[in-house]
Amino acid sequence: MPHPPTRRFRRAVTTLADIAATLACLFATCLFTTTAATAAPAPADAVPPPATWSVQPSTEHGPNDRPAFRYALAPGARQVDYVAVTNVGDEPLTVDLYAQDAFTTASGGFDLLAAGRPAADVGAWIRLKESRITVPPHARSDVPFELAVPADASPGDHAGGIVASLAGPGRDQAGNRVVVDRRVGTRMYLRVDGPLRPSLTSGGLSVSLRTSLDPRDGALNVTYTVRNSGNIRLGARPELTVRGPWGLTGTHRKPAPLPELLPGASLTRTVRVSGVTQAFRLDVDLALHPTPVPGGSPDTGPTTHAHTTVRAIPWSAVATAAALLALITARFLHRRRRRRSAGPTEKASPPPTPHPRPEHQPIA
Repeated sequence: MPHPPTRRFRRAVTTLADIAATLACLFATCLFTTTAATAAPAPADAVPPPATWSVQPSTEHGPNDRPAFRYALAPGARQVDYVAVTNVGDEPLTVDLYAQDAFTTASGGFDLLAAGRPAADVGAWIRLKESRITVPPHARSDVPFELAVPADASPGDHAGGIVASLAGPGRDQAGNRVVVDRRVGTRMYLRVDGPLRPSLTSGGLSVSLRTSLDPRDGALNVTYTVRNSGNIRLGARPELTVRGPWGLTGTHRKPAPLPELLPGASLTRTVRVSGVTQAFRLDVDLALHPTPVPGGSPDTGPTTHAHTTVRAIPWSAVATAAALLALITARFLHRRRRRRSAGPTEKASPPPTPHPRPEHQPIA
């Protein structure tokens, strides 16, 4: 006759059943949420067909081969030029035209301030003849403008651009109705006469360490910030060197070059350096070599340096050495205890001292 299940067995079965029910509920909830999210797309009539247009440097007779507006002017000078807006769509296009200052984005790109931001540099020195134009389908409009450099303009590079903007209804990723401002622009680079001061400044150098069981396979995340503290556009070529105590170990890396930095702009980068030997203390040196940019000055200025240190304790090697020391110590103590438990050893008795034999005297 089979024995009835024990109380412990019944508890185990009940626990497994509860776990299975919980997992089933979680799976059903995720499946329902995913299905509900994908089953509610945004209405198809929310966004009108997109318009397509381009903006480029031009003349009074049409566009030329200039990729951007580039000027070298003295303070107080004036320059008249044209910008072309081309409608490549099948419907009339009405856009707003405005000039704005440029800035370097956090990812290192070139961008212009939004229309609502007040311009203080090149964007404020440009006067467009028209601020809103309507371009027929498959046609072009060449709009004149004047660039007036202030008499007190600082020497060096100034950057901005001209934008053709079209605002219209749209939807964000969540399906909400929003106003989308689509901007197409062209760059403008102005160099004002005067002394040039190329200079890069490095700062904010910090290092974090990822340890490894293999002391020779550590990894460093090196974060640094570079700022264009001069008055001309510059690029940069970084170099990283990681050295152990007394230069016994060393790792050298050449990360990707940095893009164009406008005067006053800064950029933060993080570089991963793998294969670093964890040698208790590591010295990290950063060198930033300034590089010229297309259309810029060949004079780039001196290399800038930054230095920091980081602790890199090889815990696996320390643990191995500690375990070996503990084993040696335990073995020594074990032998010492055995000698003590055996008691004092009997000393061997010294050999008897030989007595001198009496000499035989001859009988007289």
